[in-house]
This record gives sequence, C-alpha cells and structure tokens, in this order.
Amino acid sequence: MDYHSFLNRDYNTLLEAPDLAKRSRFNLIHALVLVVSIAVIISVFLLMSADASATRSKLTSDQTPLDYDIQQVTLPLAIPEKLQAEEPLALEEQNEIPQEWLTIKVKSGDALAHIFKRNNLSPAELHQIMSLGKSTKRLKSLRPGDIFKFQISEAGQLQQLLYEYSPLKTLHIQRQDQQFSARVAEKEIEKRTAYTIGTIRSSLFEAGKDAGLSDSLIMEMVGVFGWDIDFALDIREGDQFALIYEEQFLDGEKVKDGNILAAEFINQGRTYRALRYTDAKGRSDYFTPEGLSMRKAFLRTPVDFRRISSRYGKRHHPTLNKMRLHKGVDYAAKTGTPIKASGDGKIIYRGTKGGYGRTIIIKHGGRYSTLYAHMSRYKKGLKAGRTVKQGQIIGYVGRSGRATGPHLHYEFRVNGVHSNPLTVKLPNAAPIKKQYKDNFMRLANALLAQLDMHKQTRIAMHQ
Repeated sequence: MDYHSFLNRDYNTLLEAPDLAKRSRFNLIHALVLVVSIAVIISVFLLMSADASATRSKLTSDQTPLDYDIQQVTLPLAIPEKLQAEEPLALEEQNEIPQEWLTIKVKSGDALAHIFKRNNLSPAELHQIMSLGKSTKRLKSLRPGDIFKFQISEAGQLQQLLYEYSPLKTLHIQRQDQQFSARVAEKEIEKRTAYTIGTIRSSLFEAGKDAGLSDSLIMEMVGVFGWDIDFALDIREGDQFALIYEEQFLDGEKVKDGNILAAEFINQGRTYRALRYTDAKGRSDYFTPEGLSMRKAFLRTPVDFRRISSRYGKRHHPTLNKMRLHKGVDYAAKTGTPIKASGDGKIIYRGTKGGYGRTIIIKHGGRYSTLYAHMSRYKKGLKAGRTVKQGQIIGYVGRSGRATGPHLHYEFRVNGVHSNPLTVKLPNAAPIKKQYKDNFMRLANALLAQLDMHKQTRIAMHQ
C-alpha cells in the first residue's frame, strides 16, 4: 500500500473486519503516532523555511557576499588570554627595542676601542663610526672625565652614541639600518648686555670684584686701555671705570662673560673711551669714538711683571759697580714668565749677546726695533729671519748674562736711537676703514648714549 492510499483508507471498513476487538487498540495507537509524526514533519519544514527567509533578508540588508553562517562559526568571539600575553613579546623581539641609555666616564689612558671592548660592542661598528669623516676625528683623542652615552639593543647592537665634547657641541652617532650617520648638534647661546661702574680705592682688582667683574673681564679691560694707561704705575685712588659687556646664557643659566662692548676709564682726571666694532669680514677691534684704533703698533709692556726693578737713564750698575746709562727698563718677574713681542716684525738676532745673555732683537718696519734680554730660554721654533706678531710669545724670563735676579731687560729704539719705553710716544695702529666708518659711527653713538644713561642713573641713585 503506497503512502497516499494509506492516508485515504476507509477506517470504517477496518472496524468491520474480523478480530475487531484485538485490532482496535493497535490501530488507534498507530493512528496517533502517524498524526504526531506528520505534525512534527510539518513543523520542521515551516521552521526551516523561516530561517532561510531570515538569512536571505540579512544578506540583502548587509550587501555582503560572505556566508553569514560560516562567519559566525569561524570567527572567535574574543582573543584568548594566551595570545594577548604572548603577541607583544613577539613584536619586541622582532623590532629589538633599545634599552635605557648607558653613561660612561672616560678614564685616564682610555680610548674608544677600550670602551667598546669593556661593553662588548662590535669592533666592526667602531670601525664604521671612525670612518664617517671629519666629525668623528675628535673621538681619537679623548680626555679623562669626558662623558659618553650609549643606547644598546637587547641583541647587543649599538643604536646611538652621544659625546658632549663642549658645553655647546654634542656629537650624535645614530644607526640607520646597517650603517651609521654622524651629526654635530650645537646649542644656542643667549647673549644679554650688562652694565657696571667702579671706583678704585686700593687696587684695580678689588674695585673690579666689588663691581661684579670676573678676572677675565678685568684683564680684558686692562688690554683695551693698556696702550694708553700703565696699570702698574699710573693707577690712582679715585680713578673710575664703566663697562657695557655681554653675558652668555645657556638654558637660562649664565655660563660665562662675553666681550666688552663699550668702556670708559678715567685715569688721573683724563677720560679714555673705547668701543668694540666687528667688520663685515668678522674682524673685531676696539676704537675711540672718533674711529681711531685703541691698539698701538707696540705694547707698552711686553711681560706681566711684579715691579720695575730699574728704569731708563743713568744708574749705578749693580754688577759693574759704577755709574752707567741704563738704556732700557728692567721688569722683575718670576723665572719662566712668558715674554711677548711688543709689535709685528722680523727677528734679526737670536743668541747670546755679552752681558745681555740670551737675547732677541726684532725689527719693526724701517724706524723701530726692540730688544729682549736675560732670557732663560727661547720659544721653540723661533730663529733669526722669522716674522712674529704683536703679543706672540718669543721667550721666557730668566737671569742669563749679567743679572742679579730674574727679570726682562727691554729696550726700544727709534731710528737706531734708544728711547724710554715708558714715555716714548707709540704710533697708532690703522684707524677704522672708510667703508665701515658710517656704520661704526651709528653703533658708537648708540653705545655711548647707553653708557651715559647708565652713569647718570647710577649717580642719581647715590645722591
């Protein structure tokens, strides 16, 4: 019997069949099972149809070609905790993230090769760095106390090197792939102007300290006015000075004094003024307000001395024991004190000269010559025929020849005739060049106005 025939059977006929009593319970159960089975099949079919309809609706609204059911099955709902912990570690190993900076102080006798070896850095990397050119030459001569900073990866590779070889300049070596690059980073200096005024009560250095000046500024002031004022002999109580000068700052902190920009010195009632000017070629010098050079063609004193032990003129000679003309000035100083050429010129004599002992004579142009005697030794490399510059060291104080103690005997000659080095009128150096004169005068007027304003303000405050 097929499926359709079974469903359309005449159950009344079955009831009239023999053994009706035995079959009635079986047929009733059979019918109930059949009905329930049909109902289940229909329900499953309806549910499947509804799911398929919903899926088609979802795909249509999302406009995506991917199988929604597959995506739901294959994508995890959350990253497992194990992957969250291990994945960043794998990235660190791949990128070799550098460690913190390693700071090293150079020891006595150290070379960069020693430092690399102590820290297990590659000699090949050192060779690459030293081959980078001019900027890395300073790495060949390290000084005890110099500071290096290294950044090294976990794999032991050098990533960066910093060498601060001056307060302003730092050499920066950096890895780029398998090569290194070098550059010099330079900090900017901030320049500020300062003003001070002082009055001499006992000594120039005490007055300078009271005015807040450093030793270097005091010596610079002496150098500026040293051609006109003998600071060993001419200074008097009540002399005054006033300065406008630079101060240099780095990261907001003062690191040192700069140059004197404008200066005034009143010595025994006579006023001297000097102004610093730098031309277009970068050459700096000091000039009077009129544009004349403060620098003379000759230094008044060619040595830093304690005292004048003998002046120019007739005197009783200490070793010959008789009156004799002293043709120069004797400056008492410690043995080994440097002696400077008083002007530009050419050495025409270098050697031992009778009672003068070790002597140098310098010719300055056609009219002038100077003599330096009783030296302990000469500056190495200087011989007759060599040219020298004003202020260049030519020898050192001693007591060679006829001398009772260490000193410099200094003579000044004009056209071959001896003159008193302390009183002779010294020729000026060249004035400011014509092409810079107008620019100089504008700068000079501005600086002098500031100098006068500061002086008047200081005087008003003390009245």
